[in-house]
Amino acid sequence: MSIRVVVADDQDLVRTGLVMILGAQPDLEVVGEAADGLAALDLATRLRPDVLLVDIRMPGLDGVEVTRRLAGPDVTDPMAVVVITTFDLDEYVLGALRAGARGFLLKDAGPELLVQAIHAAANGDALIAPNVTRRLLATFADQAPVVPVQPIDPLTEREEEVLALVARGRTNAEIATELFVGLSTVKTHVASLMAKLGARNRVEIAMWSYDTRRVRAD
Repeated sequence: MSIRVVVADDQDLVRTGLVMILGAQPDLEVVGEAADGLAALDLATRLRPDVLLVDIRMPGLDGVEVTRRLAGPDVTDPMAVVVITTFDLDEYVLGALRAGARGFLLKDAGPELLVQAIHAAANGDALIAPNVTRRLLATFADQAPVVPVQPIDPLTEREEEVLALVARGRTNAEIATELFVGLSTVKTHVASLMAKLGARNRVEIAMWSYDTRRVRAD
């Protein structure tokens, strides 16, 4: 079954390029296009795509606000949203991830990473461009310390390892390879982390690790 995608970008040329890249994939189907935030919100609400690919800066509503309304903490049935932008600015990254985005890419990331991000979001994973992840960690490292929010139950040593890898944007398959464990084992650890931290998805796990200084910049 194809992954249904809505593409939202206010630049016609960019939007057309994104549609062509995704449409060339045998298991991806672009079911809608939007040129502004309000249209993106309306289309996504009506079509309920598997993934919404949205630009960070658009007229009407920006990508962060669109993401918040479709995938924010108060949304009962959050949508998988991947944010894409030409602006590698910390406030955009933080704003998008806190709003509920499952992925954050720069427009020069290339077709391969874009397709990977769509698949990851559709599968409940998260993919953040590696250079963005490094900047994000560095930003948190430079901020004033925060009072850590303790998990419901203490994390095990293995959960701490999985937590660090999730925070660095690794997929389940990559974590399994790095830790020499099975994919089902990784999924079990991720599910346990979500339960202990009260997180709804992998990005919220990552944000908790940044907020509590569990993961620091290299």
